[in-house]
Amino acid sequence: MDQKNFVVAIVLSVLIIVGWQYAFPPAKTPPAPTTQQQQQATAPGGTAGTPATPQPGGAPGTVPGAPAQAAQVVSRPEALALTPRVTFNTPELLGSISLKGARIDDVRLVKYRETVDPKSDPVAVLSPVGSAHPYYAEFGWSAADPTVKVPGPDTLWTASAPSVAPGKPVRLTWDNGQGLLFALDVALDDFFMFTVKQSVENKSDKPVTLYPWSLAVRYGEPKADGTYILHEGPYGVFNGSLKEFSYSDFKDKPKQNFTTTGGWVGITDKYWMATLVPDQKQKVDVTLQRTGNAPDQKYQIDFVTPQKVVPPGATESSQSMLFAGAKIVRVISDYESRYSIEKFDLTIDWGWFSFFTRPLFWLLDWLYLHLGNFGLSILVLTVIVKALFFPLANKSYKAMSKMKALQPEMEKLKERFGEDRQRLNQEMMQLYRREKVNPAAGCLPIMVQIPVFFALYKVLYTTIEMRHAPFYGWIKDLSAPDPLTILTGFGLFNWQVPEFLHFFNIGIWPLIMGVTMFLQQKLNPQPTDPVQARVFQFLPIMFTFMLAPFAAGLVIYWAWSNILSIGQQWTIMRQHGKPTAAVAVATPADGGGKKGGGPGGNPGGSGGGGKKKR
Repeated sequence: MDQKNFVVAIVLSVLIIVGWQYAFPPAKTPPAPTTQQQQQATAPGGTAGTPATPQPGGAPGTVPGAPAQAAQVVSRPEALALTPRVTFNTPELLGSISLKGARIDDVRLVKYRETVDPKSDPVAVLSPVGSAHPYYAEFGWSAADPTVKVPGPDTLWTASAPSVAPGKPVRLTWDNGQGLLFALDVALDDFFMFTVKQSVENKSDKPVTLYPWSLAVRYGEPKADGTYILHEGPYGVFNGSLKEFSYSDFKDKPKQNFTTTGGWVGITDKYWMATLVPDQKQKVDVTLQRTGNAPDQKYQIDFVTPQKVVPPGATESSQSMLFAGAKIVRVISDYESRYSIEKFDLTIDWGWFSFFTRPLFWLLDWLYLHLGNFGLSILVLTVIVKALFFPLANKSYKAMSKMKALQPEMEKLKERFGEDRQRLNQEMMQLYRREKVNPAAGCLPIMVQIPVFFALYKVLYTTIEMRHAPFYGWIKDLSAPDPLTILTGFGLFNWQVPEFLHFFNIGIWPLIMGVTMFLQQKLNPQPTDPVQARVFQFLPIMFTFMLAPFAAGLVIYWAWSNILSIGQQWTIMRQHGKPTAAVAVATPADGGGKKGGGPGGNPGGSGGGGKKKR
């Protein structure tokens, strides 16, 4: 039975270790930008390297005057200065729209900074062509008749106002000189949603057939965390079904096509995303594709709406939306209900245990609103989770307490029947039955809590609320590793630790976690096999090194959970730690039991009689 418990413990440890490896990888430094990332994008159905106008059904698109290639990467301000712009500045967003090509290509988040320093640059969600990593959205038309001029990437639009603001949309217009007046009415709300109405007024003497489209293009392949627990890359909801694609999926199949009514399509990072939302009642053709080869790669999402036949003297329009911002849960939920966007909540990766992760997040967020500190919210949430599983944990700790009290008697049985494994197992089972001990009782509560364990860490790792959130003392960012580490003298030495030494760079909170894990282990029954004992003694050290590079908030949660478990387990051990009847009374298999047993006898009872016999 000890062997079975040992196997169960090792399996559980491996599951936790593997889960941690996939769920919480160390932070990775993004690669330096390259000059080859400055090529122009491909519009739906177009050719690689230049923006093209999409045609329905995947027909080849025409290139409406491709602009010259950028010679080199320039700074963001220099790239923005290359074209005239319509600006916006809201409590959430700062940026501008390029009048050349009518691109929404400058979106920065006012409340989210690149680093924990409040003076650092705002996070840039979208960036202009010419900068290090261009990333933008466009809205345009293609024509059934190739002789009809439609707006292109070099088209210079006229703006009705110098800026756009919530409640104050701007109209961009362009006359093709053939009797067609194209217009884009761009509105921006209080958060991250742009609403774009595309319209065409036909002043000519013949009808024209047009196909409105919307696209978003990302240059280069960003450095994703590369985890199985969090999706980063293109994704969308098509006909009610969520489809996710990693960047590597496009190596074998560079283009993915869908036809859908409702839903959305986007490109997501861990905390930010750019997502296109079509009219939820209209059928559209969606394409997700990669063009070019590394390092000159471009990832594009787009959709084309059904044709619009514009008679002479008439105006036709089509409306879609662009979300470009932070994946704040309450904001996403509000958009889903307000605009009836199908499964828009799935833009946040809640994981397989969403029935756990969602309630845990809402509780955590509610605690944060009342406590004002995300670290305190984690501590209180840990207490609540512990309270919910208190009966199961009590059952587990009681079983371990009884097992620990039986350790001396089990040792004696091993000494007597160590060579006869079958007889030893029979005697141990009789011992368990007499003392009403179930050796496996501690396993079920642990197994039941594993989904909750990973769901809670999923919440802490995925949601944006913990990013750059301070705790107390030296922890200024709960989403970053503990900054006071051994190799920096716990903050005394300001030097860049070499990459090959990061494994040994352990912070204060990981050390606290390791100590609490060691203390908790001491309360458990110790394996009688010396090899097993050494393996279990090594686990706290292994977990300390393993968790050192991960977010401080996760390590604090683990350490606090250990402390609560120690208190609960110690209390139960005090209540159930008295010598059991089996320790005071010899087993029937021990012929000298009655001599050495009894309330006033040797607590080892049967051991005393056994020694006289031997």
